[in-house]
Amino acid sequence: MALNSPNPSSKPPANKNWREERVMREVPPPMWEPLEKSKMWDKDSMPSLANMKEHFLKEGLLHVDDALTLIQRVTAVLKKEPNLLHVTDPITVVGDIHGQFYDLIKLFEIGGSPKDSQYLFLGDYVDRGCFSCECALYLLAHKLHFPKTMLMLRGNHECRHLTAYFNFKHECRYKYNMQFYDALMACFDCLPLAAILNGRFLCVHGGLSPDIQTVQDITNINRFREPPPSGAMTDILWSDPMDEEEEEASPDAMYLHNDLRGCSYVFSFKAACQFLKNNNLLSVIRAHEAQDEGYRLYKKNSSTGFPTVICIFSAPNYCDTYNNKAAIIRFQNNLMNIRQFNSQPHPYYLPNFMNAFSWSLPFVAEKVTDMLVTIWHLVDEEAELEEDRASGQAISQARGNQIRSKIMAMGKVARMYGTLRQENENILKLKGLAGGTLPVGILQQGPDAIQDALTNFDGARRVDKINERRPVYEGQK
Repeated sequence: MALNSPNPSSKPPANKNWREERVMREVPPPMWEPLEKSKMWDKDSMPSLANMKEHFLKEGLLHVDDALTLIQRVTAVLKKEPNLLHVTDPITVVGDIHGQFYDLIKLFEIGGSPKDSQYLFLGDYVDRGCFSCECALYLLAHKLHFPKTMLMLRGNHECRHLTAYFNFKHECRYKYNMQFYDALMACFDCLPLAAILNGRFLCVHGGLSPDIQTVQDITNINRFREPPPSGAMTDILWSDPMDEEEEEASPDAMYLHNDLRGCSYVFSFKAACQFLKNNNLLSVIRAHEAQDEGYRLYKKNSSTGFPTVICIFSAPNYCDTYNNKAAIIRFQNNLMNIRQFNSQPHPYYLPNFMNAFSWSLPFVAEKVTDMLVTIWHLVDEEAELEEDRASGQAISQARGNQIRSKIMAMGKVARMYGTLRQENENILKLKGLAGGTLPVGILQQGPDAIQDALTNFDGARRVDKINERRPVYEGQK
């Protein structure tokens, strides 16, 4: 359980027996020192993947200058790649990772070592999870080792706009510094946008665009920038297939505004079929949406018998609340095989890297509320006695109702803080899902309502819906 900053400048207590004095001795302490330079780089000045993996699994960090060197070297590699990659099988296609480093390690166990296997990642390496720095650095280290077989596309979260809204920018400040964050953002600006697999599949993070009629149009996009609010680049990163209700409501529409995302479009089955036909493609493979089973096969094209769109999501138990499976797609000899896997245990961080003092505030608030309720009772009893003495009559009905209203209001507040204390950890998760604010009325409904929102895929997705939108800051569109 990480409650204090892991910044390498922090030092363990001077007491030599500090490890033995831990309350939970069976839980190994995090790695306090950054990875030594001699272990970070091999004799060929390449990053040691084995040492990085072992160090990251122990919650260790890198020296900032080593991290910056790695990022800058990979940035130079990515700059040379085209907007549109062309790849062939055997290859494993991977969806969203979202800072779930321990699940990324499991993914490589399922899909095979990158040393021996070709990978195509569809973006969203950071945000939401607490180990985005580790995911980014570990993948970039593989990219440096295997530039031709470790292929990485850009997702909608690889930008300054979303990482400032969600938790990645905060994580970079917490674990490293702003120079580290800025270097990674410059690196993400260089990620390719799409790939053609086996000449038959278009692989992107989001989906199609009305501004892209042929795959050649993708090559004309200026990708070395922050994604704009609209346009072809934004659509590749943000668009979604229409759901059945949207198709039924607008049967002739090709593209509609994407109300869920607040930007870009939703594209119809008809639009997908037309694009595939025009470009002699079989299907669109994309990520971008959490799936209960880790994948989803959309409606089949009648002319090919193959799904027009395949969605893949590779972050199991997304946000530690969705309880979903993750999946990857393995292509070999023109055959497609979907492999699923479940989430792995990982060290616990308080949401948004909160410290233990802030986390304990609901406990303090509950006690303060109890004190206020007691004071209200005493004040009202004394007021009633004084009024009885002065008038010799029973307290008026209006006064009685006023007192009862006050007591009921304070009791309601007391119940809310009681729920906060009892369900503090789940409330923190729920608040993170709901964009920083709790759903209206959830505290008054008690622990059962909170638990229901966090124990099934549909409940978590419903609460998390607000985070699917492109955030709008004051003064921005």
